[in-house]
Amino acid sequence: MVSFPYFIYHNLFHHPPTPSTPLTNQTIIITGSNTGLGLEAARHIARLGASKIILAVRNTAAGHEAVKSIEESTNRPGICEVWEVDLASYASVLSFADRANALPRLDAVIENAALATQNYQLAEGHERSITVNVISTVLLGLLLLPKLRETGKLYPGRKPTLSIVVSEVHAWTKFPEWRSENTFSALDDQATTDMYERYPTSKLVGILAVREMVARLRDESVVVNMINPGFCHSQLAREGGWSMAVMKMVLAKSTEEGSRTLVAGAVGGVESHGQYMDCGRVAPDYLSDFVRSEDGGRAQRKVWGELGEILEGVKSGVLGNL
Repeated sequence: MVSFPYFIYHNLFHHPPTPSTPLTNQTIIITGSNTGLGLEAARHIARLGASKIILAVRNTAAGHEAVKSIEESTNRPGICEVWEVDLASYASVLSFADRANALPRLDAVIENAALATQNYQLAEGHERSITVNVISTVLLGLLLLPKLRETGKLYPGRKPTLSIVVSEVHAWTKFPEWRSENTFSALDDQATTDMYERYPTSKLVGILAVREMVARLRDESVVVNMINPGFCHSQLAREGGWSMAVMKMVLAKSTEEGSRTLVAGAVGGVESHGQYMDCGRVAPDYLSDFVRSEDGGRAQRKVWGELGEILEGVKSGVLGNL
């Protein structure tokens, strides 16, 4: 588990290597890629030779500006496409997945889009951070698993990868909601919700969900991993308030440096399957004590059981993609 003092040390002195693994001919999706870590990861991926990079974004105008920036800096025109997806809308996620599943190949998906806010708001009947950071993130991953598996069979040189961007702040929340009769109902209760803890809580719930998802996969034909980029300059905390802004000024890594970890996840290989990655390397000991405890295991199974019901309500049969 990463303590707060270590978090400070880690952010100031640990630096992931610049990505160098060739991605020739690959098709890669990056959500939340019109700015910040996603944009810089897309820039690295273009430099490494990918043939198609799909910028999956909510703001398509900003996405097209991102494409111009990538093309100008890498001198690789025509490889980026901007596709709209809004993780606060299940219909948008389903539509995006249908489009992605029609691609000739899909080698990697980097689920980077997330929300950090102190403002309570519902989306699809759940607190917006939970909808975006947990429910829709897992939903999209499940919907794209068949295409990733298919690509692995067609191009067996490297296993396709589903990478979920998480955070070390998952260790900074008490998460009493897991003991409630229904965890997601408790997370949605405005009267008891602590929005100052909501981002760490959403990242913890996401980690629990991904770990259980991996445990239930039928095989290891797709590498699924979790990426902690560290605390970086990005647009993530644009709704995070003044305290987040001050922390960013003092501690945050550059956006480009943080983006290296996203690429490391996408090329992490079989040794990263089911694992938490930190600073571009597999680091299971950096998971919180709670996640690795017996109570964490109980919470993990409970979260998945409830999440599975939500997901089946959105798309019947989606758990069959495991």
